Amino acid sequence: MARLRKVLVQILRKPRGRYALACFGILGMLTLAGCRQDMHDQPRFKPLAESDFFADLRSSRAPVDGTVARGQLHEDTYFYTGKIGANPGNYMPSEVPVNEETLARGRERFNIYCAPCHSRLGDGNGMVVQRGYRHPPSYHQDRLRQAPLGYFFDVMTNGFGAMPDYAAQIPPRDRWCIVAYIRALQLSQNASAADIAGQQIPSAAPAFEEPGSGATLPVPLPAESEPSSGEEPK
Repeated sequence: MARLRKVLVQILRKPRGRYALACFGILGMLTLAGCRQDMHDQPRFKPLAESDFFADLRSSRAPVDGTVARGQLHEDTYFYTGKIGANPGNYMPSEVPVNEETLARGRERFNIYCAPCHSRLGDGNGMVVQRGYRHPPSYHQDRLRQAPLGYFFDVMTNGFGAMPDYAAQIPPRDRWCIVAYIRALQLSQNASAADIAGQQIPSAAPAFEEPGSGATLPVPLPAESEPSSGEEPK
């Protein structure tokens, strides 16, 4: 610091030094004056503020007609609405194949979002209803057993009666998975002997080698092996 003070004193003693120092000072002032705050204080309108630039005095403008947000170009109308024209369709979209994975996903989402009111059985006696909420219809009544698949998708998307829509909570593909599971749930509660290829109704209770406790899982009995050809069963 003392050395810097000594250098400045030497510069100020010389006329050229004083002139150079003055030039540096002016240059510094001009540089600081050029640092404007346009990026911070740029002209703008506050949201919903009044503006006399537009005829309706609204500074917030509606999107241009036909504007599509990124990722929201819903070209497959049926996949996103469940309707063909104004009527619900009765088939699963090609994007959602009906397989074990789809039904498992539908069951998981159903138990999370639907079962509190509709119950896991689909009879409309969920825990929320038992606490006083309005009773929804059973999925197993004739009207809903005969309802097209797109009807269930539309109700989940837009709501119906006392049921709010679930479009924000459940993406379209998961809604279709739930639709598939609802149909499977309906079939499970209204199956005939012909539908299950001669299997016992109801199914036999499973047998366990060890019943298990609250801390351990039950141990099922080992499956009986079929006798090999030429060997008599014991």
